[in-house]
Amino acid sequence: MRWWDLDRVMELEEELFPEDAWSRGMFWSELAHARGRDATRHYVVAESGPRLVGYAGLAVFDRTGDVQTIAAARDHWGTGLGARILTDLLTAATAFECREVLLEVRVDNARAQRLYERFGFEPIGIRKGYYQPGNVDALVMRLADPATASTATTANAETGESATDPVHPAALENPANPASATNTANPANPATSVQGTETHG
Repeated sequence: MRWWDLDRVMELEEELFPEDAWSRGMFWSELAHARGRDATRHYVVAESGPRLVGYAGLAVFDRTGDVQTIAAARDHWGTGLGARILTDLLTAATAFECREVLLEVRVDNARAQRLYERFGFEPIGIRKGYYQPGNVDALVMRLADPATASTATTANAETGESATDPVHPAALENPANPASATNTANPANPATSVQGTETHG
């Protein structure tokens, strides 16, 4: 994800997360830490032709990865895009030498939870009223070692399943709908092709 993607990212963000959409400034702040030798972020977008159909981001703090956001256009739900985006984030987490990866997901987002469980994430707690203004609780999930999830993620990407409810940004290639992906340059995590699902955290 680069600054010139933000108009399209914001359009999808506001469509998918009308109650708790990130601001443009929040994305700018994340992207400011996504390039260069000291990068601590990894952001990607998924495109189908000229259209942006997904995006995602990972933040790293002291070798702990945190899925900041995963999103996919509604007409790409159920295509496996979410699994491919998550695979990209976990590949980045491995490149960053993360020992664990955390995420938050709405307690009422069962499909997203199933996706994360297939990747090895386990529930570790609840954050009361995390999603505002709807006052929806967040389920906190943890993956103990992203490097061990690589085979599972590849298999999951082929199942054609993805999360379909808001959780929060990611991107991946959809074999049924070929698309190109643009990754933020990061020396710790070379660019890879990937195309979209949604997660707000």
